[in-house]
Amino acid sequence: MCGIFCVFNYQGDVEKYRHRALELSKQIRHRGPDWSGCVVADNSIICHERLAIVGVDTGAQPLTNEDETIILTVNGEIYNHRVLERQLEQPAKFKTHSDCEVILHAYSEVGTDVCAKLDGMFSWALVDRRTTQPRLVAARDPIGITTLYIGRVSAHPETVYVASELKSLNEECDQIDEFPPGHFFDSKDGQFHRYFKPDWWTPERIPTAPVDYRALRESLTAAVRKRLMAEVPYGVLLSGGLDSSLISSIAVREAARISANAQSDVEDIDTRSARYFPRMHSFSVGLPGAPDLLAARKVAKFLKTAHHEFTYTVQEGLDAISDVIYHLETYDVTTVRASTPMYLLSRRIRSTGVKMVLSGEGSDEVFGGYLYFHYAPSPEEFHKETVSRVHNLHTSDCLRANKSTMAWGLEARVPFLDKEFLQVAMNVRPEDKLCSKHIMEKAIIRRAFDINCPEAGFTPEEIAAGPYLPEDVLWRQKEQFSDGVGYSWIDSLKESAAARVSDEAMAAVKERFPHDTPDTKEAYLYRELFEQHFPQSACLASVVRWVPRTDWGCSADPSGRAQKIHDNAY
Repeated sequence: MCGIFCVFNYQGDVEKYRHRALELSKQIRHRGPDWSGCVVADNSIICHERLAIVGVDTGAQPLTNEDETIILTVNGEIYNHRVLERQLEQPAKFKTHSDCEVILHAYSEVGTDVCAKLDGMFSWALVDRRTTQPRLVAARDPIGITTLYIGRVSAHPETVYVASELKSLNEECDQIDEFPPGHFFDSKDGQFHRYFKPDWWTPERIPTAPVDYRALRESLTAAVRKRLMAEVPYGVLLSGGLDSSLISSIAVREAARISANAQSDVEDIDTRSARYFPRMHSFSVGLPGAPDLLAARKVAKFLKTAHHEFTYTVQEGLDAISDVIYHLETYDVTTVRASTPMYLLSRRIRSTGVKMVLSGEGSDEVFGGYLYFHYAPSPEEFHKETVSRVHNLHTSDCLRANKSTMAWGLEARVPFLDKEFLQVAMNVRPEDKLCSKHIMEKAIIRRAFDINCPEAGFTPEEIAAGPYLPEDVLWRQKEQFSDGVGYSWIDSLKESAAARVSDEAMAAVKERFPHDTPDTKEAYLYRELFEQHFPQSACLASVVRWVPRTDWGCSADPSGRAQKIHDNAY
C-alpha cells in the first residue's frame, strides 16, 4: 500500500500551489517511504507516496496512459490484475509491472464499471482529461480496508481534495468526510455511487443456507493464497489466537505448495512472493508473560515459522499513546487500546526488512466472535449485528490494521475480508453461528479447519497432511488483542488516565466536549490528545466509537474481559 493525495479543479495558480500540495502529500510519507511522485495536469495535482511491494523496479506513480490524458494514483493491491489484463478488449501498453496499472487501462474501456471488477484492497483517484471538462473519479475498496478521506473548502466548493489520511487535509479543508467504502465518487454529478452490492449487505435479509464447511475452508484458503502476491520479504502477524493462527497456518501451507510447483504464465493469481521468500516469518508482541506471547510461541513451533517475539513495557506503551492517536486519527478507546501494541510491533517488524504481513482482522465481525455475541436475543439479531459490524469495520479494526502498520511503511493484508470469502461466510444461516455456554464463539470456522470434525468434509489426502493447528489453539477462547497482549495493559491505561484527568475536569466534560462527550477519564484523555493533533472541528466527522451492544445486557466496557463469559472476567 501507499499514500495518495489529489487536488482536483484547484481555483488559483496551480503551479504555485504545487509546492503546498507536495507539503500536504509529505504528511503521509510514512505510508510510502520508497519514492514520491507528482503530476500537474490542467488545474489538478496528483501525488503519490510509494511503498514498493509489487512491480518494485518499475511501479512508480502516478500512472498515466500513453498520451497522459488519464492520470491515476493508487493505494492498494489488485489481486486479480492478471485476469483483468486478459479481459481488456484493446491491446494496452503497460509502462510498469505494477498490479495497479490495469485500473487505468480497464477504466479507459469500461469507465466506472471497473470498480466492481477489482478484487483487492484499494483507494484511488483518477483524473480523466479526454473531454473538455476534466473528470475526477475516486474509489475505495468494498469494506474499507484501505483508508480514504475527501475534503472541500467552503470558499471553493468546486475543488475536491482526496487523501489517504486526515492529516493531509485538516489544515486545508473546512469540510472533511471519510470516503464511504464500496463507493466511487464522480465529479460529473458530485455524488457517491455504491458499486459493491452483495446479496448479504442488507441486515434484514436473513440467510437460510446451512453451513458448508468445505466451502468455508476452500474460500479462505484461496483468499490467503492470492494475498501472497509480493516481491519483498513478508510474514504473518501471530497473536496465538484463532484468527491469526489460522491465517498463519494456511499461509505456511500455501507458500510451500507454491514453492514446490512452477508457476504457470496464465495462473490467475500472482504468487511470485512464495517463490522468492519460501520461509514464513511470524511476529508477536505483548507485555512480558502475556497470554498471546505464550500461545504464539506454541503455534510458531507447530508451524515451524521463523518466529520473532517482541515485548514492550507498560511505560513504553503509555509513551506512545499520543503518537498512536496522531497516526490513527481517532480517539475511540477500543481502537487506541489495541493499536498501541500493533503500532509498536509494526516498527520492530519493519526493522527486520519485512514490508508486508497477513493479519486476522474481520473474523469476529463475520462470525460473531466478540464475547458479547453470547447475549444475542435471537438468531436474527445475531445476524443483523454481524452485518452491522462488517459495515463498520472501516471505522475500527480496518482503520487500526491499516494505520498502525502504515505508520511505519508496513502493509497488512486481511484474508477474512476477501469479498469471495465474505460471499460464502455471510450467507450462512445465523443458527449455525450462534454461541452459548456450550458452543464456543466462531465454532463453524473452527470446525471447518478441524480434521477431527466429520462434518468438515476433509478428504483422506487432507487428513494425511495433518492438523492445521494444535487442538487447544484451534479451540482457544476469544481474546481481544488489547487483552491478549497482557491483562495489565488496559488496567494501566485506565490508571494513567485517572492520574492525568482530574475529577474537576470530568465534572465539566460536557462543557469541554459537547460533541460526542467522553464518558470515562480514559476516553477524555484520548479525546484531548486527538484535539491537540487535530484541533479543527472538521476532523470530528469521521470518528466513530466502538461499543458492545449494551441493549443486550452487556457491559459498555469494550474489553473482552468486561463480559461475564470471559474465563478471566473482571
